[in-house]
This record gives sequence, C-alpha cells and structure tokens, in this order.
Amino acid sequence: MIKVIVHGAAGNVGREVLRALCSDAELKAVGAVDMKAKQDRLPLPDGSGDIPYSTELEPIIAKAKPDVIVDFSIKEAAVAAVRLAAKHNVNMVIGTTGFSATDIDEFSKLSQEAGIGIVIAPNFSIGAVLMIHLSRLAARYFDYAEIIEKHHEKKADAPSGTALSTAQAMAESRGKPFNYPPLKKETLAGTRGGQIEGISVHSVRLPGLLAHQEVMFGALGQTLTIRHDTISREAFMPGVVMAIKHVVKVKGLTYGLENLLGL
Repeated sequence: MIKVIVHGAAGNVGREVLRALCSDAELKAVGAVDMKAKQDRLPLPDGSGDIPYSTELEPIIAKAKPDVIVDFSIKEAAVAAVRLAAKHNVNMVIGTTGFSATDIDEFSKLSQEAGIGIVIAPNFSIGAVLMIHLSRLAARYFDYAEIIEKHHEKKADAPSGTALSTAQAMAESRGKPFNYPPLKKETLAGTRGGQIEGISVHSVRLPGLLAHQEVMFGALGQTLTIRHDTISREAFMPGVVMAIKHVVKVKGLTYGLENLLGL
C-alpha cells in the first residue's frame, strides 16, 4: 500500500486526486493540506473515513508518514513542499506548473541528495502527452506553426505549461526556429500572441472552458491541426496514479509523463 498526502487538496484537481486514491486498492490517502483548510480532519470522498487536514505540510508529514506527496497547488507552495519532502525523505508527484530552470535544477539536486523520486509533469492527461509527441513529429516537416491554448478563467498562469512544453518540444525536434511571418503593422498590441522559437502562442481564458489546445502547422496549400480537449479533470487521474506508482520505484527527477509512457 502506497501512502499519499495530497497538497492542494481543496482545489479542483486535488479533490479528483483524493477520489482516485480512494478508487485504487494499491493507494491510500493518509493526509491532506490546503491553505483553505478550516478543520483538522477531511472526510474522504467515498465516505470511508477521514484523514488529517491542515494548512501546514510539515505537521501532516510527521503525523501521516507518507510515501508520496502529490502536489497540485501553486508554484511558491510547491517549491516549499519539495524542500520539505527532501528533508523528510518523501517522494513527490508534481502537477503544478510555472517552474523556472533554476527551480528544476534545485529539485533534481534535492532528489539526488535525499534519495527520493520526483515526477513533474506539465500535463497528466495521456491524450495531451500524445498531442505533444505528435506535434514533435510533425514539427520536422513544417516551417510555420502556431499554438492556441484555452482554459477556464481562473487559471493563474498564461500561457499554460502544456503550451510551453509543446512549443519547446517542437523547436527541439525541428532543430531551428520556425518561420515567423513579419508584420508591417499591428493595430492592437499583442494580437499575435507570445513567441517561442518562431511559434506564436495564444491564450484564451473563458468560463465554460477546462483545458484545450490546438497546434496548427501550415505549408503551401495545406494545414495540419493536432487538437486535444480535456472534458473533465478525471482525464488527469490515470496519469497521476501511474506517476505515484512509478515514483516510489525510481529515484531522481523524472520530467514529463512521456518518460513513463515510453515515448
């Protein structure tokens, strides 16, 4: 039985993680942490009992003695959580995005020094990971590309971590920047979105959306669109469960769910 603490348990994804833990016989939720916690026990979604709950991670680690911390919080809280996990020799699965290269380097160093496993994935949806993989393949054959990512209005960052990862993977596969059409006039600043290696990235934030992304490639007389739509946050759970079971077996830092899928 793998014992798991959920960090960011009151969030939309955190609640789904708790449900997923209750549905898998190999996993057990033993604690929950969220800055919105107002009581010291959190009822489990399947009605099987309750678990320790707090705004502070370290007391829950001491009480629950977990094997894994699953983090879906915010960048600053996630960085602090990794440091605490390393201090207490607890493995981590991280779905929070927005980390810098310096953050990732620190996580890698901490995982090696503490002898723990850390899995970071910009997106835990298997379909989204395959979208990035297919976009990487297509990037070799097109000179022009753009990304449109769409999320709900409460998403804290833009562009999404998935869009950034997709653009970086495409540029790496192509081996050089994409062609970026020059503008003679831009009557509204920012209309062409942000730019990564010649790829325009556009972010949409609206109620009614969850997580959606289109990667569009253009060539003479043709376009290719690779699209993924997340209909429910349940889409992330098979990837999260896979990562939890992986992280207790492999030490060091693993970045990207594709490395667990063998892509």
